[in-house]
Amino acid sequence: MQTGREPRCFLGKECQAAGCIRLAAVVSLWKRKGNEEMEMNWITQPIQIKDDFDLDKILDSGQCFRPCRVQSGEYRFITGSQLLYLRPLGEGEYQAKCAPGEWERTWRPYFDLERSYGSLRRRWAGQAGFAQQALDYGQGIRVLRQDPWEMLITFILSQRKSIPAIRTGVELLAERFGQVVDTGTERVSLFPSPAQLAAAAESDLRDCGLGYRTRYIQHAAQAVASGALDLKSLALLPDETLLAKLMEMDGVGKKVANCVALFGYGRTALAPIDVWIARLIQEDFDGQDPFPQYGAEAGILQQYFFYYKRNG
Repeated sequence: MQTGREPRCFLGKECQAAGCIRLAAVVSLWKRKGNEEMEMNWITQPIQIKDDFDLDKILDSGQCFRPCRVQSGEYRFITGSQLLYLRPLGEGEYQAKCAPGEWERTWRPYFDLERSYGSLRRRWAGQAGFAQQALDYGQGIRVLRQDPWEMLITFILSQRKSIPAIRTGVELLAERFGQVVDTGTERVSLFPSPAQLAAAAESDLRDCGLGYRTRYIQHAAQAVASGALDLKSLALLPDETLLAKLMEMDGVGKKVANCVALFGYGRTALAPIDVWIARLIQEDFDGQDPFPQYGAEAGILQQYFFYYKRNG
């Protein structure tokens, strides 16, 4: 449900953990339009989400930088080559538009809908002070399972940047180097592929406001495009090995590696520590890291804490 706002979402079949869905109208798939543009037709389906689900909080939770609310009132999400539009209808009901079959394949995992966040909040309820306030304030947040390639570049780019500046930089990369998709109502640029970024001139990358991060992004793109870094195979590694492998990359330190692992690989036992989290550890937990006590859900609690510290 959404708290005090319009709802929105998608699903594919009944989900006891997070919601249920009924398939409605089918259109078609992606179609190539010229050499550089694609157009997309849709499957439209009504969905009900029974679990915590607040799209405005998700968009403002500091984990995703391209989803947005468009003029139609729908919420647009992009991951890889897939687009999703969610229209809230009220009382946990949504209308979802995406390519046929992609709700189950892409968007259900993306929103972590197999996990009950309501149960998670109840499991950790009763804590004193900041922790309980954060769980209450952040009700509706979900940790998104995003594209690892996009997360790698995004969090390299994010270093020493504000959230608005990160959004601007990521959007510029997409607009200048990514595939254009005609949705029927707007033209949307996908995030550029490793090959597209690897082929980009350094000066063109710098024009996206990357600054000293330009070299790091070039190296990452070249490594992934050449196969020297296989992002799919990293998904098979245990947490600590995954972090170590990511930190072999130029410009990837502990915080960036943890962000990529959490938001790109779904490693919810990992809790990235950025400026906001470091501040709350000092100010609200007497300098003691609170996250080890949350075990496999530490990264999810980190999102509640981050959101409350930044917005509460």
